[in-house]
Amino acid sequence: MCLLVALSGVVPGAPLIMAANRDELLARPAVAMTTLREAAPRILGGRDQLAGGTWLAVNEHGVVAGLTNRPSAAGRDASLRSRGEIPLALAGHRTAAEAVRAVAATLDPADYNPCWLLVGDRLQLFFVEIADAARPQVEELGPGLHILENAPLRARSAKSEQVARLVTAGRAARAEPAETADTVADALAAVLRDHHPAEPGPGAQVRPPAISAACVHTAEYGTRSSLIVTVPAAGLPRMRVADGPPCQAPLRDVSALWTGPALV
Repeated sequence: MCLLVALSGVVPGAPLIMAANRDELLARPAVAMTTLREAAPRILGGRDQLAGGTWLAVNEHGVVAGLTNRPSAAGRDASLRSRGEIPLALAGHRTAAEAVRAVAATLDPADYNPCWLLVGDRLQLFFVEIADAARPQVEELGPGLHILENAPLRARSAKSEQVARLVTAGRAARAEPAETADTVADALAAVLRDHHPAEPGPGAQVRPPAISAACVHTAEYGTRSSLIVTVPAAGLPRMRVADGPPCQAPLRDVSALWTGPALV
């Protein structure tokens, strides 16, 4: 997963909305959305068919855990465990707070290639770094807009800064007569489809132009799927998934997976 956008505690009727684009090698096999665990709790998410993990997992209690990888010049160490295990482990808990406490107490970062996560529910949102420290580093985030890409949460990033501007403008344009969970989801969907490369400012992270867009297209790598999760004040999360680049594939409501069979 290369782009996570979270709105926590600011949208009426939806304490958490998280939108995500998964960027990956085009040849890497994956299922955009399926049932990852049947019960106790039921967990939905995508499945990486190569390593067996997921980039984002959501459970029936409204816990959402999404992951971005930390780039490495040496590439991924194939001898380490799959980072895709971590969102699934986090989504195995009833609350985000319980999930991050369990991971901080039991997970050894040395077992995995480095990564970052956003983990949230109706009450709280956390940033988790799994990298060079002896234990995972956990920070509770305040209400508001939080954007995570393949960089630390507060690193100067032209991509995250552009996405923030697009989200803010999109929300404002749709806020009349009132902002709702649906108007925010529509704004986020438009951002996930955006192809404009970010303009790097002074000190901002520099990357190839195509990779700096929200929706990425290159010959071998790009946006493979998109997801918007709306966690309401009560009830099951609403799940909308694009099985392919969101500029080409429609965002379909797959919330029926909470009670129906897996999509494959």
